[in-house]
Order: sequence, then C-alpha cells, then structure tokens
Amino acid sequence: MKIYCKNCLYKTDTDMKLYFDERGWCTGCQNSEIARNEINWDERLEKLKKLFKENKNKKSDYDLIIGVSGGKDSYFQTHLSKNILGLNPLLVTYYGNNYTEEGEYNLRRMKDVFKCDHIIFKPEIETLIKMNLLGFYIQGDMNWHNHCGIMTYPFQIAVREKINFILWGEHGYMDRSGMFFYDDYVEFTKRHRKEHDLRGYDWYNFTDAGLEKMSKSNFKMGLSDEDLHWAKYPEDTEIADINLRGIYSQNYVYWDGVNNAKISEKLYGWRKYQGDFQRTYRKISNLDDMHENGAHDYLKFVKFGYGRGTDHSTKDIRLGYMDREEGIEMVKKYDHVKPTKDLNRWLNYVGMSEDKFDKIADTFRDPRTWYIKNNKWFKENLWGGESSFGEVYLEKHLRDKFIR
Repeated sequence: MKIYCKNCLYKTDTDMKLYFDERGWCTGCQNSEIARNEINWDERLEKLKKLFKENKNKKSDYDLIIGVSGGKDSYFQTHLSKNILGLNPLLVTYYGNNYTEEGEYNLRRMKDVFKCDHIIFKPEIETLIKMNLLGFYIQGDMNWHNHCGIMTYPFQIAVREKINFILWGEHGYMDRSGMFFYDDYVEFTKRHRKEHDLRGYDWYNFTDAGLEKMSKSNFKMGLSDEDLHWAKYPEDTEIADINLRGIYSQNYVYWDGVNNAKISEKLYGWRKYQGDFQRTYRKISNLDDMHENGAHDYLKFVKFGYGRGTDHSTKDIRLGYMDREEGIEMVKKYDHVKPTKDLNRWLNYVGMSEDKFDKIADTFRDPRTWYIKNNKWFKENLWGGESSFGEVYLEKHLRDKFIR
C-alpha cells in the first residue's frame, strides 16, 4: 500500500525505506524534528573538537581530508574545519568533466579563499564518456562514476598521505529517509559505500570482464582494470593501518544547506547558478555536474515517479523554508518535465539518439509506481487522482507487470 508522508512529500514506493509514526510523519521528518528541537548543537560541536584533539594525526601534516565538489556544502565543511575547528584540511576533488560555469568558478576559488592544498583528479575523458553510457545502460544512472569517484578517490589519497580522518557533510540516507538517528553518530563504512552510495555495484562490474560475468557483454566498452584505477577502494588492511575514519559534519553541527549557501556566498564569494533549471527551482545545489539537475534527475522520475521538485521541496519543508502546500506546487511544476536542453546536451556528449534513450529508460520503470493504460504511462499523484506521462517505449514482452 502506498503511503505519503503527512509532513513532507515522500512516499513509500521510492528508492528509500521509510517508516511512519502515529502522526504519519516519515523517519526523515522525525529526524529533522529532532535536529531542530532536541539536540544541543553547542555540545555536539565540542564533541567534534574533542574527537580531533584526542585523535591528533601524528603521521601527516594534514588533520583531515574533505572530498569537495566546490558546492555550498564543500565550502561550509572547509569553513568548519579551517576557521571554526582550527584544523589543516587537504581538499580532494574527483572531477567528472561536466561542471557548470558557476561550479567551475567555485571549485577553482576554494584553494585561494581557504588557503588550503587542493588535489583535483581528472579521469581521462573517453573513460568518463564510457562510464556515462555504462551507468545508464546498466542501472539508469549516468552519474554512477561520480558517486564512485567521490566515495573512493579521497580514501586513496588518505592512505597515501596517512591521513586518519575524512570529513563528509550530510549522510544522505540519514538525512533523506532517517536510516540512522543522530544518537547513532553514524560513520562511513565500506558496506554502505557499495550497497547504497554505489547502488550495489563496484568498479570491476564496468570492465569488459565484469560485464561478461554479469551477462551484459553487449555493453562492453573496452575498459580495463587500469582504466578504473581511481575507482578502487583501498584494502581493509590499508584502512586499518592508519585507523582511517569517515565522519559526518551533520552529526555535530546543525545541517542547513540553504544557510550553508548563504555563509559561502557572504564570506567567500561562492556563486549560485545564474540561469534556470528545467526540473527544479533551487539554484544552490548540484553545480558540479550540469546533467545532475536535468537528465540524471529525469531518469529518477522515470524510475520512481519523483525528482528534484520533490527532493528540494522536502528539504525546504523540513528546514522551515516552505510549507507542504507550496511544496506540492513545486512538484506539479517541475517533477514531470523532460529537460530537453540538458538531455540533448548529454545525448550529444555520449553520441546517443533520444529514441534510444527513451527505450532504455523505460526498462527501469518501477511497477510499484507506474502502470500502462492505452499505451500511456500513468501514475497516482501526490495531490490525488492520476496523470499520464508519455508514451510507452517498453517492448511488448516486458509490459505484463505494468498492465492494469
């Protein structure tokens, strides 16, 4: 049975597991309520200071690594570590080759405004194009390589430089769905990296040998182990040797992305997006990949029936910047939009036709959300009733589970 949260805009048939209390509030909203009303953030900040003091790194000149994209949260994490905690961070970037103009500006600015050392790693472009295609073919996510890069390359540098902390911002699943609560003080794990951040895949699945094992040899791109060296997570013994821990700022400071953007803009000249996105009203998020708010997010809508309109509105509802009715209007306006400009740019980048894209995208539809009537895709709406969202491209022998 499908259930919508009474406070935000999320539903049960999503990419997350949600649970509801007696009010009908999902675990993500319950977490946000705890963060606003029940936690002493001054005490938490002192705990963070104590954590670094008691685990002072004696093997490196750096106190920690921050995996940065140049976004608002990257700026805030660096501000937190450098100017509030008094630490010496090493900034590490996995560069996926599709930055917006504003995102590029923000990234390059970090080294100078924070007076930090900064490593930017750029994989070979042809490899990135192939990984865009394979991510799309295998799981309907052309940005898989970005998830893998940022969750892997900083660990490689940490092992090489003998740095014992990596500082992340928010824990995505704790923040969105309430997978953990604040008293858990959840830290990064190898298991979470693969099962959630990387959707159950790893680098070896994208080599020709890995595709052969998955019976997907028709997608072979000629990628070898050497091509994907940046995606290889260190051995357990390497992590243990330096007692490397990945901790989340969200457990120690009140996490507010809108306020992070304001701080970054005011103190460091950070820039939000200057144009308009077709699939969201927010101009402060996901500037490190020009396809993230467009083609990538459209695939999320194709799969699960919701997108950035829902995600960003839910964040703003939980933070108190928007009420639920305003959020529903954002969903109506943005979630269903096929981002023609952004999609065409990605199709040109990888050399694919829109017809082929639509046919492959249809294979990732979730039958909990979508159903077919009169050769049209339908789904139930957040605000009641049902709506049609385009023609069915799915091959006839795959349609049975969608017919009502």
